[in-house]
Amino acid sequence: MTAACIRRLTLTNFRSYHAAQISLERAGPVVVTGANGAGKTNLIEAISLLAPGRGLRRATMEELAFSEGDGAWAVSAEIEGMLGLATLGTGIDPPAGENVAPTRKCRVDRESVGSATAFADHVRVVWLTPAMDPLFNGPASERRRFLDRLVLAVDAQHSSRVSALERSLRSRNRLLEDAHNDPHWLDAIEHETAEVAVAVAAARSETVNRLAGALTAARSSAPEFPHAEIALNGWMEQLLPDHSARKIEDRYRALLKDNRARDAAAGRTLDGPHLSDLTVTHAGKGIPARDASTGEQKALLIRLVLAHARLIKEMTGFAPLLLLDEVVAHLDPARRTALYDALAALGAQVWMTGADSVAFGDIVDRAETFLVRGGAVEPA
Repeated sequence: MTAACIRRLTLTNFRSYHAAQISLERAGPVVVTGANGAGKTNLIEAISLLAPGRGLRRATMEELAFSEGDGAWAVSAEIEGMLGLATLGTGIDPPAGENVAPTRKCRVDRESVGSATAFADHVRVVWLTPAMDPLFNGPASERRRFLDRLVLAVDAQHSSRVSALERSLRSRNRLLEDAHNDPHWLDAIEHETAEVAVAVAAARSETVNRLAGALTAARSSAPEFPHAEIALNGWMEQLLPDHSARKIEDRYRALLKDNRARDAAAGRTLDGPHLSDLTVTHAGKGIPARDASTGEQKALLIRLVLAHARLIKEMTGFAPLLLLDEVVAHLDPARRTALYDALAALGAQVWMTGADSVAFGDIVDRAETFLVRGGAVEPA
């Protein structure tokens, strides 16, 4: 077995589902169809919660609850994964009070674990959704978030580092707001900020370098999807190959100290990996991805996601769960066929959603198909 797969998925009071269960016979394609608004994306969002983080919509815990329920929800999946058979579960209990934020609970084989980070020992999850289509034309923050998800799929501790960097920067900004701040406190927080900033930059750089290699290795495959070249745009990332982490930390601490007055006036820290950008190039045309056509941008994004899934398989020995939300609807027939062939070569359990079942005609004979309607899921 070289692909992690779900054998049974159970939803309780999750989004549009009061209760739903899907049983699957094998790894391979899973096609979920239904009318717009029926709950197809809700279904794969539940699967995305089997990965560290907040899922493919980045929803709050309260937003995931069934509207007619008591505020509690649960997702459970029987997984055949990297450590064999396991049951992963996550959810929240009914709210304890109006001003009490719910705490997400995570379990492996019905035993509590600290967080969803523990799920990464069993399965990795990769997704592509319509919300990601404007990635190349949108703000750098969206590309950083996309990159951090790529890193998180290969390094489950990455979200902790990113969160630590955000907390550290907020603490520094608050200190700078005080005109009578203690320079010793600033020295201490900048020391911590530099350490975690370099750790975040290093993790991103390593993943980008690995992914760039995976893209190059697969350059001749699936030519219907243009070859992409990627790089990280940031001075810290540029220094990493030739300088020690200690030297880069020292340089960043000095920079933070020199820029205190400027950052205080701006109300934020104006330098660091929290402002780095992921650059993507359409290699065949030699143009930035943002200048490519809408169709080419979608094809480039698919190329990146497929290469990332292959990279995970190479690093872990198991293909990840792949969630493709409304991907095939906007592909021409040639690219649709190429996508199905690439997915078959990957050997992953791929969950695909779409309103039009006809779009899956070329894959339906090798897929398990389900229909979503009225808050229920049934075999098609």
